Amino acid sequence: MNRQIEQRLDAFRQRFGIELPILLAPMAGACPPALSIAVANAGGLGACGALLLKPDAITAWAREVRANSNGAFQMNLWVPDPAPARDAAREAALAGFLGAWGPTVPPGAGDAAPPDFAAQCEAILAAAPPIISSVMGLYPPDFIARLRSAGIAWWANVSTLAEARAAEAAGADAVVAQGAEAGGHRGCFEADQAEAGMVGGMALIPALADALSIPVIATGGIADARGVAAALMLGASAAQIGTGFLRCPEAAIAPAWADALSRTPPEGTAVSRAFSGRAGRSIATDYVRAATAPDAPAPAPYPVQRGLTQAMRDDATRAGDVQRMQAWAGQSAMLARAVPAADLTRALWAGAREWLGQ
Repeated sequence: MNRQIEQRLDAFRQRFGIELPILLAPMAGACPPALSIAVANAGGLGACGALLLKPDAITAWAREVRANSNGAFQMNLWVPDPAPARDAAREAALAGFLGAWGPTVPPGAGDAAPPDFAAQCEAILAAAPPIISSVMGLYPPDFIARLRSAGIAWWANVSTLAEARAAEAAGADAVVAQGAEAGGHRGCFEADQAEAGMVGGMALIPALADALSIPVIATGGIADARGVAAALMLGASAAQIGTGFLRCPEAAIAPAWADALSRTPPEGTAVSRAFSGRAGRSIATDYVRAATAPDAPAPAPYPVQRGLTQAMRDDATRAGDVQRMQAWAGQSAMLARAVPAADLTRALWAGAREWLGQ
């Protein structure tokens, strides 16, 4: 292995207390404790996407993972956008459209909101994970100061060089460089820019590595050992993997979704706001294609759209119908393997070392 890469990896692993530079991505709704326990105990880093978790659920998740693993995990929160602008006529049109894809949209569905962010922040601080990460923006300065006082590292998810520089200036201990290949939501600071600035990881990772003095973690489109090795060659200190872990039994996602990942080529995914109102990459299902057609009603902003689509998404999951399901998928979905997460974690690093010549 190149000496420069080896030194970079050693410094990162020592700084953040992990054995292998293989990190589970914090995927909201798809990070059950069992998955993080398996990844952490194999030497990697577990993760909790806490967006949808209330404070007591955050506490319970951290307690279970800490009790059954070596305690190597991060917890992640979305930085909320300003309150969305509501449009009753648009929401009525969307409800009519969605009624053709699932149950009738119940009155008030668009009023649904995520758990209280301030309460989540208190719960995540009390849980005291070794690392707390942010997405969709930067944490407020007072919260960053409290992280520092508690000895908790802060990683900032970014999608551009400008965002990365802002994160470093705000005191981030590392940045997570999300390439446009990533599955799920695009972590852009400005929601309306998420579909415009689609910077791929091949360009983003080295740009950040050259410009910053803090470590860069690569994520987006990495699902096998070749991707891990490439990310490290480009200047990353670790690889964070989401879709690549979704077919592991510990992820416990809907079987139809897991099966569909194995058949989804890079061009079989699409970025849309069809599920939540925030741009995210999913399998290009029948619903996604219909919702993004020129004659379809424009999606409502996050989280209104998420509330409006809830009934359809729930019904699709019960029915095992991937064509209506919120089936997030990165562009490397076909590389995901249906093997135990611990085996996958170790295999990713062993294979990457071979590609790197060690």
